[in-house]
Amino acid sequence: MEKLQSLRGMVDLLPQQTPLWQRIESTARRHFQRAAISEIRTPVLESTELFSRGIGEATDVVGKEMYTFMDRGDRSCTLRPEGTASVVRAAIQHGLLSQGPQRLWYSGPMFRYERPQAGRQRQFHQIGLEMLGFSDPRSDVEAIAVAWDLLADLGVEGLALELNSLGSGDDRARYRSKLVGWLTERREQLDPDSQERLQRNPLRILDSKIPATQAMLAEAPTLIEELSDESRSRFARVTDGLRLLGIPYTLNPRLVRGLDYYSHTAFEITSTQLGAQATVCGGGRYDGLVEQLGGPVTPAIGWALGLERLAILLAKAEAAPIEAAQIYVVSRGDRGELLALQVARQLRQVGYTIELDLTGAAFGKQFKRADRSGARWALVIGDDEAREGLVLMRDLRAGQAAGAEERLTVQQLLVHLSQAS
Repeated sequence: MEKLQSLRGMVDLLPQQTPLWQRIESTARRHFQRAAISEIRTPVLESTELFSRGIGEATDVVGKEMYTFMDRGDRSCTLRPEGTASVVRAAIQHGLLSQGPQRLWYSGPMFRYERPQAGRQRQFHQIGLEMLGFSDPRSDVEAIAVAWDLLADLGVEGLALELNSLGSGDDRARYRSKLVGWLTERREQLDPDSQERLQRNPLRILDSKIPATQAMLAEAPTLIEELSDESRSRFARVTDGLRLLGIPYTLNPRLVRGLDYYSHTAFEITSTQLGAQATVCGGGRYDGLVEQLGGPVTPAIGWALGLERLAILLAKAEAAPIEAAQIYVVSRGDRGELLALQVARQLRQVGYTIELDLTGAAFGKQFKRADRSGARWALVIGDDEAREGLVLMRDLRAGQAAGAEERLTVQQLLVHLSQAS
């Protein structure tokens, strides 16, 4: 029989990897709590219309990368390719916006059908922030600061912030017309993907990774030249706020975001630790999305960071070992094994990490596993100990030294452990 394997681009996270992921997630949760940002959890499966309306029919995500199928009710369903549209849909559906501005964060798997590579899989994971109902430029600064401080706290080195303004809808319409005219005159110099994007999504050409296209775009008109006085003033307040907080930034007039709903501030946080795939976090303002999805006019800003790429980066700087149990419980005999179950549960309930040997093997084999486990202590419980209501506590670090073993009641054991720790 052929051995079953995971689908291409759907990657298992093994026990050696999950401690690092848990550290990233717990650090993110702590930073969100400090900033009064509440968690929201949305389904991984949504109506396809949510993404075609929200992300844009002309984007590569909707046109080429979504996992879409018809369900048994003949409804078109899609595994979410990103988190923002789902959060906005939930906020509209449940009336959150009528309760005032919302500070929300999410985490979980997303799905895109693209060529798997290091740090980019078909099922990938994101942590994201969405601030709905905030129009003040200070909200842009705060959103960026939360991401910057989180990455710095995690130990990401070589951080750099790239910043651009995509302006208002009118600004982009003027720029789009000018850019299309400029690119059309040079159509033959564009790579095939950029030629395809010329009519349906020309701003995405600015984000091309093809060296020849990048070199040509160095002479292209920039969006910043088309910004209205109001958009320029708004962007200046964002950059002033970042300078006030001591967050360094670089203006990148070629920076665009890959989804249609972005406006005004767009940013990416990169790291020199990642080489060519430098982006760790990306986001921006999307003032028109809530209305586009059927809600009230609502300004908003958000960002997302990819956990796969971040884990690769952090794994280079640290080895995250599997946390060893503090106590390894060895037991034999019917009465001894039942008491071991009880003792292990009691110790876990008061906060100790316990590994209970469930093999029923001879004491010698269980002792060898206890030695290899990395635990500080072993508890030995046989039928004799069970009859007396005792456990044998062995200090695995003391070896055969005098006092390395003690016979204790469970109550004495708890006292001993509290004193030892």
